[in-house]
Amino acid sequence: MNNYVVLNYRDHGALKVITKRSKSLGDDVMHVMTFPHEFRDVQSCYPIYFKKDPETGSFYPIALFGLEEGQNLFLDDQDMWDATYIPLMSRRHPFLIAMQSSGDKSDDKKPVISIDMGNPRVNEIEGELLFKDDGQPSTYTKQIMKILKSIHLGNQSNSDFISEILELDLLELFTLEVTLSDGSKHALSGFYTIKETTLNNLNKDQLASLQKKGYLLPIYMAVASHARMRSLVDKKDKRVG
Repeated sequence: MNNYVVLNYRDHGALKVITKRSKSLGDDVMHVMTFPHEFRDVQSCYPIYFKKDPETGSFYPIALFGLEEGQNLFLDDQDMWDATYIPLMSRRHPFLIAMQSSGDKSDDKKPVISIDMGNPRVNEIEGELLFKDDGQPSTYTKQIMKILKSIHLGNQSNSDFISEILELDLLELFTLEVTLSDGSKHALSGFYTIKETTLNNLNKDQLASLQKKGYLLPIYMAVASHARMRSLVDKKDKRVG
């Protein structure tokens, strides 16, 4: 159960965080959210699709790790992550950015680091120390701060990016059916992808606008990432073979 508290030296000076990748530590997930500024790195390893939040109706981009819930095909039998890049949202655990009041006004808030005390990575025996003896953040914590800042900025840019591609009708729902070598079938559904026919028919002004806003490259990165689906299916095939 999640138990997030604001990170501080007084209460958490002795804490350590296990940084290895493991199913038992929560890495065996089907997908995580990603961000346009991360697409170039993500597409080198994973397919990029889009999900619709069933509660809010909002769309967000994801990096796909598996073909079914609770499955990360990039975790091998030794719990090693078999990819050259691990997305920000996978590396941020067990931390999140929380908004804390910085003054008398209730809407005057600043981002602070919070840590999930209920996360199995958090302990006092094994892993990376969060603070140095003088109370200053450790090298590891400074790295986490950079990751969380990038995520914070990514969350802000996701909203504008999604609004733009929806306005241009560039998302479409799709279903992918996969037959493995043992004859078993798997259907990937509930995801959205870039509508390439619409993308290819955008006029020069629309393309120029996307380029100016910095959205055109991420769109093409998402399209290019679909080639990674083949390697994902191959990983699944090896597990059933």
